[in-house]
Order: sequence, then C-alpha cells, then structure tokens
Amino acid sequence: MANRRDIKKDINNVLGDVLEECFSEILNNPDKNEKEINAIIDEAVDLADDLIARVNNPAGIKSGHSMKAHYSKISEDLEDKAIGFIEKLNALS
Repeated sequence: MANRRDIKKDINNVLGDVLEECFSEILNNPDKNEKEINAIIDEAVDLADDLIARVNNPAGIKSGHSMKAHYSKISEDLEDKAIGFIEKLNALS
C-alpha cells in the first residue's frame, strides 16, 4: 500500500495531466466546445478536492485491512474518473 503522500501526489499528477489536456484543447481550438471543456475542468477540480479530503480523513477506519481497502478505493476512483474525463474530452474533438 502506498502512503498518503504518494496517493496525494498521484491525485495531483493524474488530474493535473487531465487539466493540462483540457487547457491545451481550449488553446488549440478556442471557439470549439469551450463550455463543455470548462465543465470537465470543474469536475476534475471537484474530484481532486474530494479525493484529497478522503485521503486526509479516513472516516472511522481503525483496522489496517480496512485502511488498505479505503486507499485502494480512492486509487480506483481516481483512475476511473480520469479515464472518463479523457474520454469526454476526446469525444468533443
């Protein structure tokens, strides 16, 4: 299991890459789908806030096995949502 610092870095790196792709798309095609891309950006930022909060506050988890499952779920959510954001962005292009 990765430590909390590594999970936070993963969240920031993955969602930072998603945001970078969104901004790149806006710069390359300024008149095309800007509202939809801004919606993806808002969702990504909200997800980052939510995941960091979940990492910092493992609500009521006391055992090691439960903690490992909690952090694994966070990593899975990050991966699934990031893939979804990129798919949405690709569909707009």
